[in-house]
Amino acid sequence: MPIALYALAIGGFGIGLTEFVIMGLLPEVAADFAVSETTAGYLISGYALSVAVGAIALTAALTRVDRKKALLGLMVLFILGNLVSALAPDYSTMMIGRVIAALCHGAFFGIGAVVAAQLVAPNKRAAAISVMFAGLTISNVLGVPLGTLLGQAAGWRSTFWAITVIGVFALIGIAALVPARTGTDATGSPGSLLQEFRVFGTPQVWLSIAVTVLGYGGMFGGFTYIAFTLTEVSGFSSSAVPWLLILFGAGLFVGNILGGRAADKNLGLTLVVLLIVLTAVLAIFALTAGNPVMAMVSLVLMGGFGFATVPGLQMRVMAHAEAAPTLASGANIAAFNVGNAFGAWIGGLTLAAGLGYTSPLWAGAAVTAGGLLVLLVAVFAPGGEFARRARPAPAAAAAAAGASPTSPTAVVAAQS
Repeated sequence: MPIALYALAIGGFGIGLTEFVIMGLLPEVAADFAVSETTAGYLISGYALSVAVGAIALTAALTRVDRKKALLGLMVLFILGNLVSALAPDYSTMMIGRVIAALCHGAFFGIGAVVAAQLVAPNKRAAAISVMFAGLTISNVLGVPLGTLLGQAAGWRSTFWAITVIGVFALIGIAALVPARTGTDATGSPGSLLQEFRVFGTPQVWLSIAVTVLGYGGMFGGFTYIAFTLTEVSGFSSSAVPWLLILFGAGLFVGNILGGRAADKNLGLTLVVLLIVLTAVLAIFALTAGNPVMAMVSLVLMGGFGFATVPGLQMRVMAHAEAAPTLASGANIAAFNVGNAFGAWIGGLTLAAGLGYTSPLWAGAAVTAGGLLVLLVAVFAPGGEFARRARPAPAAAAAAAGASPTSPTAVVAAQS
């Protein structure tokens, strides 16, 4: 894989760390700013909302900017946001820093996914995307525990200083290693943003986004309340939960890499199989959560099969949005975050209804199954991977669509 992918992965690592490490530092942050832990928790939800906004707004604003320059600008925004957080004298300033950092999140992964796909041969594009997202998974496995320990030992601000330094390294790596000309999505006269948004008139783009919201959201809904499941049902102590989450993170990392490779071989079949297995894993986890060994196994498998869908889901929406892959890619990053919120909301409803601490897993299985049904509709619909109709050769299909034989659309056609 090109070394430039690892520069993107460093950026993904820093962004993932910014998003998740605050969870382990909320007590220190709340005490320092003299706010309740509930109020401190808004630093998490505020970040998530800003990710969804930035994924669409910033990506749309940058579609006519060279992608390398866009990535560099986004990393500067990321560094600025974490610098503001590290220096924040009060809660409001801290929230501003979180929002600034979050705005670059969705756009970075959206644009970065397109750049990653450009750096490799057509049959390795999903694998390349998985390398970029590997930074995000590593941040869960190593970054969050180490960042939490640093913050507890040297003050929570030290963690944000460390993230700022990581952002600087990512900025230098992207500047030095990503090719100078990565293109834009400009297809019409300058300033004609409506030209880019026409991609959302494609049914397959919306179907892909719906699969992302439901398929990934179901897993995250089960994960949101996993600490309660592990302590109240599986019998683990609360002190064991951080170490168990490392198992989950290891599953994320392995699943991401293997899922990317599988998606390159057969995108449609890979996603169908992954969502079937993920639905089963969530249900089995709910049934066997009382057994500590099975709970650990299920935790690894839930992370593995859940994140294995990510490269394929990202590749699919790009493949069906040839006219503006960057904007569609950013929209799909927003869809991941919408799925996170939706899954957590559904899981919370089941707990509030008194259905027990395994109920979020059952709810997650149901939501993921809904994603599977949408995917089946998508792959058999016109333009879908399993559509039973005569297809021209990949090169001819690409030419007819105005795309090159090595474009994401042509790759999907070749896999079908």
